[in-house]
Amino acid sequence: MTRETWATRTGFILAAAGSAVGLGNIWRFPWMTAENGGSAFLLVYLVIVLGVGVPGLLGEFVIGRRARRNPVGALRDLSGSRVWAAVGGISAITGVALLSFYSVVGGWILRYLLVSLAGPFTGGAAYLADPGAYFGSVSFGVGAAGYHLLFLALTGLIVLGGVRRGIELGTKVMMPAVLALLVGMAVWVSTQSGAGAGYDFFLTFDLETIRANFFSILGPAAGQALFTLSVGAGTMITYASYIDEDRSLPFDGSVIALLNTGVGVLAGLVVFPLLFSQGIDPGSGGPGTLFVGIAGAFGALPGGGVLAILFFGVVAFAALSSSISMLEIPVAVLVDEVGWSRRRAVGTLLALIATTGTITAFQPALFGFVSGTLVDFLLTGGLLAFLLFAGWVLGRDAVAEYVTGAGPIATRLATPWLFAVGVVIPVFLTFTLLTTAGVDARLGFWPTVVAAVVAVAVVLAGLRRRAAV
Repeated sequence: MTRETWATRTGFILAAAGSAVGLGNIWRFPWMTAENGGSAFLLVYLVIVLGVGVPGLLGEFVIGRRARRNPVGALRDLSGSRVWAAVGGISAITGVALLSFYSVVGGWILRYLLVSLAGPFTGGAAYLADPGAYFGSVSFGVGAAGYHLLFLALTGLIVLGGVRRGIELGTKVMMPAVLALLVGMAVWVSTQSGAGAGYDFFLTFDLETIRANFFSILGPAAGQALFTLSVGAGTMITYASYIDEDRSLPFDGSVIALLNTGVGVLAGLVVFPLLFSQGIDPGSGGPGTLFVGIAGAFGALPGGGVLAILFFGVVAFAALSSSISMLEIPVAVLVDEVGWSRRRAVGTLLALIATTGTITAFQPALFGFVSGTLVDFLLTGGLLAFLLFAGWVLGRDAVAEYVTGAGPIATRLATPWLFAVGVVIPVFLTFTLLTTAGVDARLGFWPTVVAAVVAVAVVLAGLRRRAAV
């Protein structure tokens, strides 16, 4: 069976950016920002995107293009180890876990979009009268499960079309639409009275807040950065495996990270000024911030019904562009490793995720655990494993793959990049995992740092001994 490839470089960049630019930027980012100090969270998030996310993205690109396989096949073929193949297999589990909550949120988006479209014919969208009560009544239960299945079906149809006719074609339409509509809404929101308070909350950096709450911000910021860049789940290994020619991975990775971060900031420039212009507390809604706060703002604005259609249309496109990448991870594993047809792989996985997502749609506590703690641990741990693999199993081969097609500036950064992904970032990610688990609260800052360094040193020693055998 001939393996599919991207038709164009633009298609690859837009697909990879579309994977990153999803509900993580438009739904999760405003919620996490509001709950973790506003601009303080933004600053920590941006530093992690630049210092951890971009090198991590390149690490996954190197593995995927080197092997031209999914995460399971890539780690197995490049290492000759079934242990590493099992590590790669966790990425397929991560993809299923992600979609088990993501498709529920995608269902919320579809419901709100359809209700907004019906608004002109029903005397106004149903959620406008009492956004909080409406969201509370539809966020979980039979209706939520039904819309989850609808969103999952749309995702499956796109992935069923394959790399070129499905994923690439879909993201070529959705990504420009997301960017254009967000820019237009950001310009419009800037004209609203009271929007300045939203800009202050989002953009005025407060170093004192960072110093006082750094460790409580660090875990969510790291999880958000990895979630929005789609690193740690094997998505970028899978997407890079479809590259059919030598390209500059550092250039492509930088463009993707720039697009992703730009959309996140754009979303903040829409959401926070809009909330503050209507006197709505951005931190009061939690996961429902987008649906309660924003819906309430639309209800108070002239022409709010039209704006709601545009906004939820943007979010629906963004959600689909990411969900297709999550489904593609386990699909690629079944197609490449088990020999299934794409149709059989998509159908089987849709049945599985339909079940797990339906369970999540009925269990708010489970939804909160999966969308928060579980996803943060899986993505952070997944990226940690991929970077250790790139730095210590591939080693100089990783550098060779990194510089293939790269320009002179990127080539000079190859050795520092290898040291970063092999040593520095793994220590940071291990420290983040420990702080997320509350170890720093029990041991203190420096003992936790030492524990992270020791843990990474032990793993590196094991990798070196295995390489020497």
